[in-house]
Amino acid sequence: MAELDSVILSRMLTTLTLAFHIIFATIGVGVPVLISIAEWMGIRKNDPHYILLARRWTRGFVVTVAVGVVTGTCIGLQLSLLWPSFMEIAGQVIALPLFMETFAFFFEAIFLGIYLYTWDRFKKPIYHWLISIPIMIGSSMSAVFITTVNAFMNTPQGFTLKGRTITGIDPIAAMFNPAAPSKVFHVLMSSYMTSAFVLAAITAFMIIKGRRTDYHRKALQVTMVSALVFSLGTALAGDLSAKFLAEHQPEKLAAGEWHFETEAGADLILYGTLNEKGEITNEIRVPKMLSFLSFSDFNAEVTGLNEIEEDLRPPLWIHYMFDVMVTIGMFGLGLSMLFVLFGKIKRLNGFQSRLLWPIVAAGPLSMIAIEAGWIFAEVGRQPWILRGYMKVAEGATTSDHVGLMFVLFFGLYTLLGTLCIIVLKRMFKENPAEAELEYRFK
Repeated sequence: MAELDSVILSRMLTTLTLAFHIIFATIGVGVPVLISIAEWMGIRKNDPHYILLARRWTRGFVVTVAVGVVTGTCIGLQLSLLWPSFMEIAGQVIALPLFMETFAFFFEAIFLGIYLYTWDRFKKPIYHWLISIPIMIGSSMSAVFITTVNAFMNTPQGFTLKGRTITGIDPIAAMFNPAAPSKVFHVLMSSYMTSAFVLAAITAFMIIKGRRTDYHRKALQVTMVSALVFSLGTALAGDLSAKFLAEHQPEKLAAGEWHFETEAGADLILYGTLNEKGEITNEIRVPKMLSFLSFSDFNAEVTGLNEIEEDLRPPLWIHYMFDVMVTIGMFGLGLSMLFVLFGKIKRLNGFQSRLLWPIVAAGPLSMIAIEAGWIFAEVGRQPWILRGYMKVAEGATTSDHVGLMFVLFFGLYTLLGTLCIIVLKRMFKENPAEAELEYRFK
């Protein structure tokens, strides 16, 4: 029982840390892209509003990076403390991407410091914009390397394991495992999309509060157009992910879709409830769509969950996480399409203002979709921590002090979150964009 308790507590603490960290990690990957886009538009159009956007977003971004560093360090610490058996084996294989992720962060941090303190130091502004490129590369590559580690846990390769002895280690093969391409693409696109919606939500809220200036109008335009582009990319990434699951992790796809019987022309099940008898009610069925999403063939055969050993099946409640993720993703895609459409057709321009509250909602909803997608990905791998080699219970610590660690880390994250909100609020509330625009570009 003590071991079981430590496993549950280890999972709870890891969940707490990742759920908190993923907020700042997502912003850390996506916001540099928006900053670069804004500054580029300011230079190309010779428009100070876009330049100011980039400056203000950068200042806020630095604060979130600082919090992300702390939570990222906590994850590295907890890997060794909470999952020692897993790290004893897998640590030798994933050491390279973990190191490269740290290197990518330092690469980003160096250029972020240069970028932050060299505004107005160049005769040609384009030189300053060029510094944003390595920041984007560093932040995105950091996500790439850490995502390959997660992908490795889903489709491990690049080693030979006999008992607890690991040999034939090939870290490059481990990094470029079958899950890596679709997972990396999905993480990048969803991070860019979510960051665009978060910044758009802040701007829309300011407009609702009465700040209907050119600065805010342009901010909303650039973020919503970016959100549309990245929403389309995220939809494509989701399609590729479904095809990967159908081939390499059929149990995760089947559990997420409540697909029990192997059959050709499988229906896609959205929403619904599952009773104690295993019967699905109140669902929406899209005929043969699961087969098409899985293999681009409406009549393709899709493996059912009943083909999987019962003790190796993921929990069925991940279906709800899939529904949340997809519903919010489609909401964001439709919302950004409407906003851009209304902006392109003059007689519909006035309808953009009716989208302000939905845009405000899209910010937190997008982050909820990120959380739901992460839960779907991680819980959908259960009971494995290293699929096919090691189960979660086998990789966890047997320490009796995990409960105390949970309390301490919960306090740390509460403090960090509170301080982050206070600092960002004071940073921008006491320095409104209108006053800064007048000061810098008068």
